[in-house]
Amino acid sequence: MEINQQCVVALTWTLTDTLGEELDVLEEPVEFLIGGHDLFKKIEDALQGHGVGATVALQLEPEEAFGDYNEQLVFLEDRKLFPPELEEGMTIEGMALPAGCNADAPKDALFTVTELYPDHVVLDGNHPLAGIALRLKLKVEGVREATEEEIGRGSAGTGFFRIAPPHEHGPGSGSLH
Repeated sequence: MEINQQCVVALTWTLTDTLGEELDVLEEPVEFLIGGHDLFKKIEDALQGHGVGATVALQLEPEEAFGDYNEQLVFLEDRKLFPPELEEGMTIEGMALPAGCNADAPKDALFTVTELYPDHVVLDGNHPLAGIALRLKLKVEGVREATEEEIGRGSAGTGFFRIAPPHEHGPGSGSLH
């Protein structure tokens, strides 16, 4: 079976930046719905017409992936608003930010604690790969027809590239892992 709209494809991949630094390796096949919201459009387009065993290499510019880095999604918040166990690298949903945080922080963003200081916390609502051109080497490990349930929800249930629907900040606002 060839890859087309409304099918499920099982992929493995290696994701690197343009300098060749390995960012992610998927060694065990994971299923994604083509024609849903599991994969970026450029990836879906590159896979069209291929079958099991095919390999595809492509480069995703920031606007085709996780978007450009947006400095307006970086917030300095009072350290006292957060629990003492807060650590760098933790993530907080915008809707779960403590009362007293900047009202301009989008409620539908996922914030990463990037720095901790005695008096303040730096929260970054950008995806960790925002602003980075990516190279992706894919291998098609399987192709099957999508179920009605998968088509109805727009996903094979994986969510590697899009764990949440994109929000008003434009293209590339989904999340990887």
